[in-house]
Amino acid sequence: MVTIQILDQKFDLHPSGGVFWEERSLLLISDVHLGKVAHFRKFGAAVPRKAVHQNYILLDGILRHFQPFQLCFLGDLFHSSLNKEWDLFENWVAKTPAKISLVSGNHDIIAPEKFSALGIDIFKELVLDSFLLTHHPEERENLFNFCGHIHPAIKLQGFGRQRLKLPCFFKTKTQMILPAFGEFTGNHTLTPKKEDEIFAIVEGEVVKI
Repeated sequence: MVTIQILDQKFDLHPSGGVFWEERSLLLISDVHLGKVAHFRKFGAAVPRKAVHQNYILLDGILRHFQPFQLCFLGDLFHSSLNKEWDLFENWVAKTPAKISLVSGNHDIIAPEKFSALGIDIFKELVLDSFLLTHHPEERENLFNFCGHIHPAIKLQGFGRQRLKLPCFFKTKTQMILPAFGEFTGNHTLTPKKEDEIFAIVEGEVVKI
């Protein structure tokens, strides 16, 4: 895990892809895409049934580690419309002590009433102190943006023809794009500029590149 400071606040970057804001005891997670496995299985894709539970194992692990007061999903919590996985999600929420909120993303098409019934607040965006929480990357004057959507990755090239593509936290001066938290998601390679900071996830560790 790596701890960084942004605008005099401390943030812990966890190898599962979450960011913990220490001063607010707030855990940020993006692009879990729950229900994606069930969605693909419904249409005949040969995805192992046990893959459904992997995201919940990861969520439980990071929550045990930080024990946050608040948990905010930065969009694309669910991949598509309601399916059998919603029951698993309801049970998970019932045993999760953190206050949960959702900044809605383009995949979040389930009726807000379903989330409200579970005590989950939904927002288009959130402004907390000098920080803007969104799903899509946004530029806003005097605010630092935490977001997702891109599923960022970085390509590394070693000696010879060795190449490696790693999910990463992609930080610019005014923004951090979180990696996709979900196990069953792809990623998109970004090319950093000189002033950008890249924190790659490598074999269960966060490494600054």
